[in-house]
Amino acid sequence: MSLTLDHIVIAVSDLDAAFTDYGRLGFTVIRGGEHANGITHNVLVVFQDGAYLELIAWKRPDPGMRWSEVYHSAGEGFVDHALLPTAIEADVSAAQRRGLDMEDPIPGGRLRPDGERLEWKTARSPGSDVPFLCGDVTPRRLRVQEGEVRQHANGVTGVAELTIAVRDLGASLRRYGALLGSEAGGGVQAGDVAGSPARFATLRLGNGTAVRLATPDGSEGPLASALAARGEGPFSVVFRGGADADLDPSLSHGARLAISETRL
Repeated sequence: MSLTLDHIVIAVSDLDAAFTDYGRLGFTVIRGGEHANGITHNVLVVFQDGAYLELIAWKRPDPGMRWSEVYHSAGEGFVDHALLPTAIEADVSAAQRRGLDMEDPIPGGRLRPDGERLEWKTARSPGSDVPFLCGDVTPRRLRVQEGEVRQHANGVTGVAELTIAVRDLGASLRRYGALLGSEAGGGVQAGDVAGSPARFATLRLGNGTAVRLATPDGSEGPLASALAARGEGPFSVVFRGGADADLDPSLSHGARLAISETRL
């Protein structure tokens, strides 16, 4: 299975402010619209490699929904990531056969500001260390727009690396491997993650994005703090293209983002 990164979800408190702030960071930001549940709405940053950032805000709390609970307890920042399946029903069945506790696909949708209605199916595991799958029912170009919206003033062309904070590296490697149908490349390493000692292993997705699963060695440092506050899930993103830079977290609404022109 050659799954690719579909999108990364960032919770924000004020969608209009996030729209403006990400523009100030050099991104081209587009209005996404309102989800079918009437509770959330979003704006998007779409990249040339086909992945995108979803900045999502709540019109009212959504008790029992993990994203809402993470946001309302820990504030703005990452809440999830998604992969794009080849055929969602078949890909979910294959992952389930390999032992992943992934639920069957369920329908979802969103109404764009221009009136275009989008439909998709998602499938999730209860554990947030692994991504959910998001497969389009309507053409993907309606959900993930093409053309000039993928050009960014800061030069970013895609997602080079996504680091996921996990509690049990071995267990998460097995779970992520069951989803992808592959083993982690390079094995477990020890090193520095955001200035703190950690152990990590890297998998590579179909579009070249490296996913680094990382667990902190100890209870101090940004990785351990994020894990304690937000639970397992995305910790940082490194974009490819543009000049090397750490992006201002006050403008990125709590998301740890960086650009590296040398990342392939």
